[in-house]
Amino acid sequence: MTTSTGDAGRQASKPPLSNLSLADRAYHIRRHALRMGEVQGQGYIAQALGIADVLAVSYFHAMNYRPEDPEWEERDRFLLSIGHYAIALYAALIEAGIIPEDELESYGSDDSRLPMSGMAAYTPGMEITGGSLGHGLGLAVGFCLGLKRKQSKSFVYCLFSDGELGEGSVWEAAWSASHWKLDNLIGIVDVNNQQADGPASEVTGFEPLAARFEAFGWHVQRVDGNDIDALVEAFDAARNSTEPKPRIVICDTKMAKGVPFLEERERNHFLRVEPQEWQKALELLDAGRIS
Repeated sequence: MTTSTGDAGRQASKPPLSNLSLADRAYHIRRHALRMGEVQGQGYIAQALGIADVLAVSYFHAMNYRPEDPEWEERDRFLLSIGHYAIALYAALIEAGIIPEDELESYGSDDSRLPMSGMAAYTPGMEITGGSLGHGLGLAVGFCLGLKRKQSKSFVYCLFSDGELGEGSVWEAAWSASHWKLDNLIGIVDVNNQQADGPASEVTGFEPLAARFEAFGWHVQRVDGNDIDALVEAFDAARNSTEPKPRIVICDTKMAKGVPFLEERERNHFLRVEPQEWQKALELLDAGRIS
C-alpha cells in the first residue's frame, strides 16, 4: 500500500504493510465472498466477484483507516449505495481486518453482524444502510459537506451501480456535488450491465456515461474495473486532482470475474449455485491465481 500525495502525515493510519499484492487482496476478497455465499447457497456472488479488484484498490491502496478503530474520525469513508452488494463489502472488511474472518460463517443468519443487505447499525465499517437504491450518492454529498465544515482532509468514496443511474436522485446528487465543488468526493460506478430486469443499458439507457458526468461538472475517468494497474492509476489521479470538483471513476467490470462457469451464465444478477458447485468455484478461483 502507498499513501496518496498530500497524505504523508496520515501514513501511519493505514493498515500495516504486508507482502501481499493488490492481486492477492482481490483474490482473498473473492474467496471470502464465495465462502459466505456457500453459507446461504445463493446470493449476489457475481457482483462480489466482479467488484473485488475495485475493493482491493480502495482498501489496500487508496483509503486511510484504522482496522482496530472503524469509527476513527479522520478515516476516509466508504459508502456502499448498493445494499445488496454487502457480501462484497463484508469480504473486503474481513480482508482489511475490520471484521474477524470466522464471522463469515454467520453470513445472513439470525443475529449475525453480516445481514444479506448492508446495515450500518449492525456491521463495523459499514457507513450507511442500503436497501432502496439510488440514495448513496446523495448521502455522500451530505458526508462531504459535513467534512468540509469540519475542515477535515478525509475523502468519501461512494460505490454505486449502473442500475441505479435510472434513479433521479442520483443525478440530483451529481448536480449538487458539482455545485458545492466537493473535491473530497470520489464516486465509483460499477458498470456490469446487469440488473434484475435484464441488461442495465436496455432497462434505462445511461450512455454516454462519461460525457454525462462531465456535463454535470465532474472530473471523469473510465477504466477496466478488473485491471488493477489501471484502477491504481485512476484512483491516484482522482485523489490527487487539484480541480475544485467531485471526481468519478467509471469501472467496467465482468460479473463473476475469476470463476469461468459462473461468468458464462446468461442471467447472473442473483446466483443460485448448487451445493457441489461451490467447491468447484473455489478450485477454479485458486487455479486462476496460480496460473
